[in-house]
Amino acid sequence: MEYLSQQGIPFTERNVGTDPEALRELVNLGSQSTPTTLIDEQVVIGFDRARINQLLGLS
Repeated sequence: MEYLSQQGIPFTERNVGTDPEALRELVNLGSQSTPTTLIDEQVVIGFDRARINQLLGLS
C-alpha cells in the first residue's frame, strides 16, 4: 500500500488474483475485498487511514 510505504512501514503485499492461498486467507479473515490489511491480528477492510494509524501508533 502506498500509504504504508510513505510512512516507512514494512509490509508484505499479496495478490489474491494470482495467489490462491492469499485468496483463501482473505476469505478466512472475513473479507472479500481489497485492500484488506492485517495488523497484530486486527483486520482492516478497505483503506481506513484512522484505524491503520491507531493500530500502528501513528498520529
